[in-house]
Amino acid sequence: MPVEMVCNAFDISRSSYYEYRHRRKHLDVERLALKAQVNRLFTKSRSSAGSRTIKGILNEDGVVIGRFKVRRLMSELGLICKQPGPHAYKQATVERPDIPNHLAREFTVDRPNQTWCGGITYVWSGQRWSYLAVILDLYARRVVGWAMSPSPDADLVVKALITPGNSVASQRKSCSTRIREASMPAVSSVRGSGAIE
Repeated sequence: MPVEMVCNAFDISRSSYYEYRHRRKHLDVERLALKAQVNRLFTKSRSSAGSRTIKGILNEDGVVIGRFKVRRLMSELGLICKQPGPHAYKQATVERPDIPNHLAREFTVDRPNQTWCGGITYVWSGQRWSYLAVILDLYARRVVGWAMSPSPDADLVVKALITPGNSVASQRKSCSTRIREASMPAVSSVRGSGAIE
């Protein structure tokens, strides 16, 4: 079929058709280099970087490019950004009868270092979820020990109690064994917070 007849049927000029054919044969080296950079940055971010983030990184590296061009390049490469989902943290629905409640909700105490209360929570630390254990002195209402760990186990609580630089290390040593015994069931099952008297 003649080119002129096809161009007339689709109402386009012959010069547009020939330019399109020429463009298909010609490789755009600059565009290929940009695609490679976008793909590298996307892979480095473990599929979490979107067009705005990649555009910002490229601009910091001295590459002048807009967000919509980055989005087009990502679309051509089939890259879809995925943000990390919510933390899969199972909440307890029932109380644990095997863990004694030493505090019985009596939060007022007469002197320092008489009653400590602690808890474990999780925080996003940039690349993964980390667990934070905090020990409070209920008299002073201040943190007397804390520690972070990738897993919520008894070692995390013990580390919060005996870490050097925490404020009441001398009292901690005398009762660390008692606390370890009281905390182990609560911590290993990650069910709420416990209290130590």
